[in-house]
Amino acid sequence: MKYRHSVIVPYQDVDATRRVRLYTMENYLLNIAGKVADAMGFGIPDLLPMNYTWIITHMNMEMLYLPKHGEEMIVETWIERNAHMLSVRDFRIYQAQEDGIERLIGCAKSVWAVLDLTSREIVNIFDKPMFDGSVDGEVLNMARAPRLKPILLDNLEDDASALEAGEILHEIQYSDVDYNRHCNSCKYLEWMVNAVQAFDNQKPFRLDINYVKELYQGDKMWTRFVKTLDGVQYQQVDDNGISCCNARIAQIESLTC
Repeated sequence: MKYRHSVIVPYQDVDATRRVRLYTMENYLLNIAGKVADAMGFGIPDLLPMNYTWIITHMNMEMLYLPKHGEEMIVETWIERNAHMLSVRDFRIYQAQEDGIERLIGCAKSVWAVLDLTSREIVNIFDKPMFDGSVDGEVLNMARAPRLKPILLDNLEDDASALEAGEILHEIQYSDVDYNRHCNSCKYLEWMVNAVQAFDNQKPFRLDINYVKELYQGDKMWTRFVKTLDGVQYQQVDDNGISCCNARIAQIESLTC
């Protein structure tokens, strides 16, 4: 079953180019996923009485165009599969045209898991009746995400392809923590984009982001980045050097989905 939601971009969600910020675009998709889960009876309000919640583990997004303030997007979403303790939810993003035709401007594939709030471990509950009939089954055929190697800043002196590299420290603050009592997933991406200008948001691009480890208020995190002609790779690590999130943002010629 597919669901469709309309979003009209408000002024507070755009940057200086008057286009949607990348981390806000991700947040739109996460919010729509939550609304659909609520409507189907397995949203966070349904999971919390069981001491469970949803978390996102991966997001792959391709965009031909980031909408501007006042423009309307139509987001179509469905569950591709629930298997191996993970739920795969896909998206197609359209721009509403004055002639009534919807232009495909992007697509995304997200991977979700159910988290036990006490153990903070992933659990498999997809055999419960609440998920009956939830899977549409259509596969969004995006190109596979690249393998992201750890960023070792000490070894970059010999890398001729590196145009810029560095790391920035963040401390998780009150406003960074969300409903699930950990750092909100969109904050990771916000800090990445703030660390280095990653892409021209007026050209097609692809985002691949993997969430690895939860962070909590008071934790420290380092955002490492390496910028090359092909794009920017990021790795975020905690104060002990343990990876928390990995991502890559790169320009593309066209959608692969």
